[in-house]
Amino acid sequence: MKVKNSNPTNFIWLERIFTKFYNLSDSMKIREIIEKIDGKIISGEDKLDVEVERGFAADLLSDVLALTEEKACLITGITGPQVIRVAEVLDIPLIIIARGKQPSKALVEAAKLSGIPVVLTNKTVFETCGILYTNGVKPCKIKIIQSSEETNTCLNAD
Repeated sequence: MKVKNSNPTNFIWLERIFTKFYNLSDSMKIREIIEKIDGKIISGEDKLDVEVERGFAADLLSDVLALTEEKACLITGITGPQVIRVAEVLDIPLIIIARGKQPSKALVEAAKLSGIPVVLTNKTVFETCGILYTNGVKPCKIKIIQSSEETNTCLNAD
């Protein structure tokens, strides 16, 4: 049997029903994220009860700055201190460094000074995103940049 008009946006109502019926969460606490991804926290230990509602994955900070529109945890492989600066600018509640990468000493120092929680995991970015998504963390809303011959415009993607 073929499903007609199987556009994913047509199934948003189904997601809402399952969320309410099964009491699924729309967020995760940082402590829950650490447990689910077998993570190790290296800064921000006092913020383990902060709720994370949205996530974004990128290895280019220019993408994070240009495309992210709201507070969202960042899942990345970036290990330099510049990721902390971007997190401060965008009010990112959590940084997850994936793929078993080890942060630079400068990142650890900047994270401790800023108080932004940073978690390390050996899981891939893909697997980490999947774990967060299946446990209630939704993708962040992004700004879609459409170019035309005359001008570039930025639209909100929902």
